[in-house]
Order: sequence, then structure tokens, then C-alpha cells
Amino acid sequence: MFVGRETELDRLERSARKGSFQMAVVYGRRRVGKTALISEFAKGRRALFFTALEQSDADNLRDLAGAVSEFFGSSVLFRSWKDALSFIADRAAEEPFVFVFDEFPYAAKRHPALPSELQVAIDHRMKQTGMFLILCGSNQGFMESDVLGQKSPLYGRRTLQMKLVPLGYLEAAEMLAGLSPQDAFRAYACFGGVPYYLEQYDRDATLAENLAVQFFDSAGFLYGEPQMLLRQELSEPAIYNSILRAIAGGATKQGDIAARVGIETASISRYLATLVDLGIIARAYPFGENPATSRRGLYRILEGSFAFWFRFVMPRTSTIEEGMGRLAAGAITDEVLNTYLGPRFELVCAEWLRMQALGSLLPLRATHVGSWWGTDPARREQTDIDVLAADDSGRLLIGECKYRADFNETQALDDLLAKRSLVRGREASWFYLFSRYPAHPSTRKRYAERDDVRFVTLDDLYGRR
Repeated sequence: MFVGRETELDRLERSARKGSFQMAVVYGRRRVGKTALISEFAKGRRALFFTALEQSDADNLRDLAGAVSEFFGSSVLFRSWKDALSFIADRAAEEPFVFVFDEFPYAAKRHPALPSELQVAIDHRMKQTGMFLILCGSNQGFMESDVLGQKSPLYGRRTLQMKLVPLGYLEAAEMLAGLSPQDAFRAYACFGGVPYYLEQYDRDATLAENLAVQFFDSAGFLYGEPQMLLRQELSEPAIYNSILRAIAGGATKQGDIAARVGIETASISRYLATLVDLGIIARAYPFGENPATSRRGLYRILEGSFAFWFRFVMPRTSTIEEGMGRLAAGAITDEVLNTYLGPRFELVCAEWLRMQALGSLLPLRATHVGSWWGTDPARREQTDIDVLAADDSGRLLIGECKYRADFNETQALDDLLAKRSLVRGREASWFYLFSRYPAHPSTRKRYAERDDVRFVTLDDLYGRR
């Protein structure tokens, strides 16, 4: 099922309309939907698809010859990659087509000269054609260094590059059609936005049943997936496993993560930077601080499936391997799960604010969405603002996110209003209360005359009222 990716499709379409040689580099983690995106773009076009495998160079070259033979309707054999690329360029000169070279890193690792040979083919043959070349790969490090990097022979040849990331919560909901907003959010928070993971979700079963089957069974698809992805990308997966487990367990500061893992604080920075580059974690800063100098940055796991796996599955692998995974899954009470879902709810609220800003649906022309934490000078205590939106003229919107089913709504709003001046140099003018369920009628009545206070429920986040 193909959903979303409108922006990426539009970029590919705009490149194709130029009519000249194009080289698009599309990369991203396994299962994120690269091939599905390219296949959607290729519909109605003459497209030669070739996927390299983790096999010998000779076998990959034979497989390419087979794909070329089938595409052109005549049998060919290639003695070398140079011959193959020359043949494809000659045919593109006769009639342009799309050439998709999927999992390019597999072929290039077996034949290290391939990037250089492709560069020569582009410069001397392909640039004179209307071919649309798409290089695709799941090994993000290789694609960024050996295809896009300045030291790569292919540097400067690409006309378009796209790093695909997991789907947002609304696109994920399209793949979970039929679920209520409450159930769609819970599924997204645990399974994340990788399309292939969402396809494993059984919409006729409960969340608990899906978690037990996919995460807490040694034969479940998502039981070994995070570690498999880390082994593919990284040379020291054990350290990265421990780092991600520490972050999932609540250690969000660099020093705390290092202490939990058991390595020096100065040594852990390069591991954290690698995970940030891979898009697995992100470093957040209090709004208004310079990321280059701030010492208050916090790390969090971006993708739901990773956050859930390292929070709940990794500590229970021994139990799961003993065949008692369902008991381990059953031990995760609703109260414990809701504690996990709270921070994921904040991320969804921030994503909603970004979409509202892009649609000019906020009361200010927001150019930044984030959060803030620090000291409240009046109360002389540490506090935070869950989400905020700010414009370039100093105006500010702040929000409180409450996923708990029951909380003191009046107290929550009073606390939020009291935070209006916490962000240095700004005074908040709008106050949003994000909640799982609608606010009590008495609460809404109390603030009915105030245009600066607004209520946003989980149903609102999903466009349902």
C-alpha cells in the first residue's frame, strides 16, 4: 500500500519534466519505502529496474544482463561493468528511459571501481541523453560518503538527492485505515512510521496482541529488526545498543548516557553523532539557545519502533528466547505503557504544530517549532514547556501536552499561563492545551471568552471532531 510521499514524488516529477539527463540519489534506512516511492514514480514510464544483491560481482553483473535483456527484448551478456554502462547509455541515446539501480552499495562494495566507472559513463555518454538515472541504497553511510561525498568520483553529478525518513503520524494512520485516532496513535507510537513495519500490523487484533506477535516472539518480524539494522550500518553495534537502551531508559543527557553505558563522556560524543546522522536519535535544545554552544541538549529516539524496542524488548530478550515472550508482553501494564506514550504524544503534537504552521493555520506565522526547559526564576525550580511555536518577530505560542486520561485541567492551564514569560526575550500570546480526551465542559466554559486559550484533542490531531 503506497501512501504519502507527495513532496518526494513532486521532486522526482519536476526533475523528469526537464527532459535532460538527471541523476537522483535516493537513500534511507531499510524498509522505509524507497523502492515503493520509485515504483510509484515509474508508473507509466519506461523504466529499467535492477537490484544488486549481497553476492559476488560476477553474479550481480549477470543479473544486470538479465534485467537488461528482459527490458530491451534481446539477449545480452556483459564482460564488465564498463560494457554494461556503455550499452545502457547507447540505448538511452536512442530513446530515453528511467534506469533504477537499486541497492547500489552492494554492487559497489563487490566492485570498488564501479563509482569511478559510472562517473566516466555519465560524463562521456549519459549526459548527452535524456536518461533519468536513480541510484538507490539502504546503507546510509555508504550513500553519503561514496556517492554524495566530496571524495566520491560521483560528487557533483547528482541533480537531486533525497533521504527518505519514516512516515509522519497522519500518513501512518492512512496505512492503519479503520483504526480510531486513539488506536492509530498507540500503534504509531510503538510501531513507528516505517511503512513495512506498519504493514505487519493486524488491524483486527488489539495493540497488545500485535506487540506480542511482532516484538515479543523470537519469530516476530520486529523482534530482531533494530539490531539487524544497526549491524548493517555500524561496526560496533554493541555500544550503540547500549546507548539506545540508556536513552530509552530515561538517560537523555550526554553525561548520563555515558555513565549508564560505562564509557567516558568525551568518548561517547562520536557515537551519538553517528546515531544522529542515521536519523535514529535527535539532539534537542531549549528554544532560543545556540545548538553549537548549548550545554543543555537532550537526546531522544525519534522512531517509535526503536523507542519501544529498546525500552521494553531489549531488557526482556532472555525471557523471549526462552519462549515466554507473551508473559513478558503481558507484564507491560497500561500504566507503564502510558508513561511511554506520553513523550511520543508530545512529538505528535509538535508535528501537528509544524503542519499547522505550513498551512498558515496558526495565529502567528511560525518559523520554528520546538520546546523549552530551564529554571523558573519565580518558583526557583526546573520546569519546561512541552511544545512551542515562534515567529521571527518575537511572538510566541506555548503548549502543554497531557496524555494521561485524568488530570487537573484547570491546574494545567494555570501552570501554562504562568510560563508565558519563561522564554527569554519573548512573551507568549497563545496557550494550547493538548489532551488525549476533550476537556471538561466546565473547563471550556471558564476559558470560552479567551481567544488566546485553545484546546486540542487527539481527535483534533487526526482531523476528527
